[in-house]
Formats: sequence, structure tokens, C-alpha cells
Amino acid sequence: MATCGLIEYEEASPEVRAVYDDIMTTRRTDWINNFWKALAHDPATLRRTWESIKEIMAPGALDPLTKEMIYLAVSVTNQCGYCIASHTAAARKAGMTDAMFAELMAVVGMANETNRLVSGYQVEIDERFRA
Repeated sequence: MATCGLIEYEEASPEVRAVYDDIMTTRRTDWINNFWKALAHDPATLRRTWESIKEIMAPGALDPLTKEMIYLAVSVTNQCGYCIASHTAAARKAGMTDAMFAELMAVVGMANETNRLVSGYQVEIDERFRA
């Protein structure tokens, strides 16, 4: 259960409904997920977060699948169960296969392991990497 509950479309203020409508239009869907419904308690945060996500996740130098897989990798590292579920679904919709998911998880696991080892050993950065 969300800390403050969820604001459904029917009970949302006009300001929140406008953001919900934009989310549904942009994502070509007929529903609002619980993340947005929880953020709706603070319409300014809802609007700001949606505008940022919409801009950052739009096609650019990185394709949508790559962006979703990066988002998924960070979510796994941060142990955000909700984000893992959400961005796994979005990455699958964008074309991620089971093999791609498995390889991504292997990379995430290895990166986390070696990051901790480097931090623990306090390894100095090689000069060649700085060039």
C-alpha cells in the first residue's frame, strides 16, 4: 500500500487529470500506473517528474530499448522492485528478449561485484584511463 494512498483518475483534480491524460496519450495506453497515482498527492512533483521522464526517455542518440535496459539495470542495482517490474515490461515491449535480459542481469551483477571490489581495495585510477 502506498504511504499516502493512490489517486485514481475519477478523484483527481483537473491539474492531475491533465498529467494523467498526457501520460495515457504519450504512452498510448488506457491506464495510469500506481507510481503516477502515488505522486499525484503532490501535483507539482507529478508534473515535473512526468515532463522529465517524457523528455529523457524519448528517442534520441539512444534508442528506446537501450534506454529501458539502462533504466532496468539501475533499478536492479538500486533494488527498486516496482521499477524493475515496470521497466522490464517496457523493455520487453521495446523488443528485449529473454536472452537479452539474462545477459543484462549478468552484466549488472558483474558490474556491482567489481565496483564493490574496487571500492573496498580503494584502487587508484590508471593514468591511461584519464586520457
